[in-house]
Amino acid sequence: MKLLNTELKNAVLQSMIDNLDKEREAIIAANKKDLDAFDRDDQALYDRLVVDSAKVDDMIRAVREVKDQDDPVGTVISQDTLENGLKITNKAAPFGTIMIIYESRPDVTIEAAVLAFKANNKILLKGGKEAHHSNEELVKCWHQSLKDNGLAESWIQYLKMDRPTTQEFLRNPDQPLDLIVPRGGERLIDFVKEHATCAVLVSGRGNNFAYIAADADMEKVITVLVNAKTDKISGCNALDKILVDENHPKFEETLKAIEKALSDKGVQIVASDKVIGQLETNEKIDSEEVWYEEFLAMKAAMSSVNGLDDAIEFINKYSGGHSNIILTETQEDAEKFMEQIDSAAVYHNASTRFTDGGQMGVGAELAISTDKLHHRGPLGLKQLVTNKYYVLGNGQVRK
Repeated sequence: MKLLNTELKNAVLQSMIDNLDKEREAIIAANKKDLDAFDRDDQALYDRLVVDSAKVDDMIRAVREVKDQDDPVGTVISQDTLENGLKITNKAAPFGTIMIIYESRPDVTIEAAVLAFKANNKILLKGGKEAHHSNEELVKCWHQSLKDNGLAESWIQYLKMDRPTTQEFLRNPDQPLDLIVPRGGERLIDFVKEHATCAVLVSGRGNNFAYIAADADMEKVITVLVNAKTDKISGCNALDKILVDENHPKFEETLKAIEKALSDKGVQIVASDKVIGQLETNEKIDSEEVWYEEFLAMKAAMSSVNGLDDAIEFINKYSGGHSNIILTETQEDAEKFMEQIDSAAVYHNASTRFTDGGQMGVGAELAISTDKLHHRGPLGLKQLVTNKYYVLGNGQVRK
């Protein structure tokens, strides 16, 4: 796709703001069709599917935030002049075509497209069948906004494909494809990685851990754990696992206080052999696989570790590499934990729920990347570009 100037891109986004507001009732009505057809047994997926007036306001806010951000395309990353006179400038450049495959959340149809478009990328949207009516209505708004400003609808495409068709498209795309971002569970991510022939940027699962050190402040512990676990169970930044240091002077009391605080909020507690005897729950963790599992539910697993090094080793083995917490009053221990834990975000005495583009100052996000190339953490506007070297010479040749 050709390079568009910032003014034209922002004009499209202003049209999108207006069209989302104008079509608010149609969007909500389309979403109701999806909700009526959905099996509510999966509460987390259902929560992600809902679009009400407040959610439309959030979509509008996301578009406005991106519109107000500086255009990353063409930003100078570095400049240098070599001894031979060559002038080398490294600038941010669009990826080209980005495909995002996602489940349930219709707001991704807005956040993904607005980021990719402002960064001058073409985007292919492959939403889940459970949100089809919602997504189609939202894409209509995009297409109208593009047409309002004299641009082709092909900048933002909605792909309605079943699993076999998607598999074939990933193997043999009918157009140039530069990057795929799968947003969803491990099955989706594994499916994309298995079949894609271009770069895949993984928006990984959560399965986030909290380590309660021997000197942790219990007031902070309870506040942080309750927020991280219960604020939004469908979020990939929600807490799943809690490890209490066996050297805590009030070890049993701490375990019980955490269990009670979470149980009072409706959280189901499952526990390891090491701690179940000190807790009210009788639900024992009967498989190692539980430690790898992302719950996306009002459920938390509890166990104990013997010191900081044991906690670091345990978390690095089982965590999804998304967000992990240490609760301690010892700065040196916090720094060691944060340096050695291998995840996109590490926290000291704060909730994992802040791993979010808006909360971290990035603005609207395409995903939370748990990959190490080319970016880790919230994928915002500045992260949806690659780079290009401009080399200006005057007849130089290499000798």
